[in-house]
Amino acid sequence: MGLDNAQTKPHERLASHLADDMQAVGTLIRDRMASEHAPRIPEVTAHLIEAGGKRLRPLLTLAAARLCGYDGPYHIHLAATVEFIHTATLLHDDVVDESGQRRGRPTANLLWDNKSSVLVGDYLFARSFQLMTETGSMRVLDILANASATIAEGEVLQLTAAQDLATTEDIYLKIVRGKTAALFSAATKVGCVIAGAPEAQVNALHTYGDALGVCFQIVDDLLDYDGSAAIGKNIGDDFRERKLTLPVIKAIARADQAEREFWLRVIEKGNQKDGDLEHALKLLKKHGALNAARDDALAWAGRAKDALGELPDHPIREMLIDLADYVVARVS
Repeated sequence: MGLDNAQTKPHERLASHLADDMQAVGTLIRDRMASEHAPRIPEVTAHLIEAGGKRLRPLLTLAAARLCGYDGPYHIHLAATVEFIHTATLLHDDVVDESGQRRGRPTANLLWDNKSSVLVGDYLFARSFQLMTETGSMRVLDILANASATIAEGEVLQLTAAQDLATTEDIYLKIVRGKTAALFSAATKVGCVIAGAPEAQVNALHTYGDALGVCFQIVDDLLDYDGSAAIGKNIGDDFRERKLTLPVIKAIARADQAEREFWLRVIEKGNQKDGDLEHALKLLKKHGALNAARDDALAWAGRAKDALGELPDHPIREMLIDLADYVVARVS
């Protein structure tokens, strides 16, 4: 999901506040994505890493470390680690989803091939583990290794649940907590852990990252059906890919027999015709599914902000509060 470019946005203020750290992360990423023997690795990696993404996850790691008073060197390693894990999952996701576009540009699997995307993704995962071991912290290694496993688990769960009308909001939440929120919460948590912060602050930043990640994904799902603010996404992409996202799950739960048969045809059977997207949008509006999903996103943003009550007064804390508001404001 794209976030707006304007300087007044919270993630831009955060990036400006942490500009020196972010520059060091960029240097380390470029250094570690190099490969003496396989020039395709930096080619593929650079295509994604330099595609104009906001690097929100590494920003969260740096922000958490600085908010907790860290002044050592290893938050840079951890931020690069988080970005490598994220980039690896994107490379693999685009193969699984057979995507042709990401952030408004052709995907790596389209420009090269599926084999290159999978293998370069594997390389970046391996690189991320090399980076995290350099911190010398077993706890950091444990958090990021667990997050990597949870992300993979969420992706596999999505494979079986994505086109099954029996998928509930609970299952959806498990998927989102895996494939999206796990890396957000790990990103904030390791920044706090490397700073040696009190356990209450570690837990608070974990809760913030988890709630922000869930909110982020729900907003992404909403933008697919109301996407004036979406970047690099077309209205109805999820619908055409037959993805059971939160608004659709809510509409199906309230559907009558005829509506259920419509969802069965377009999502489970994949038999989509002209006008089906428009009909889907009518059903989402009829059952208040978009508004209900929006309310859920607001509730998760509130949970993220509440968690920061445990953290000391600091300009970064205020930016993180603003970030939670901003993520959800785009669909409010």
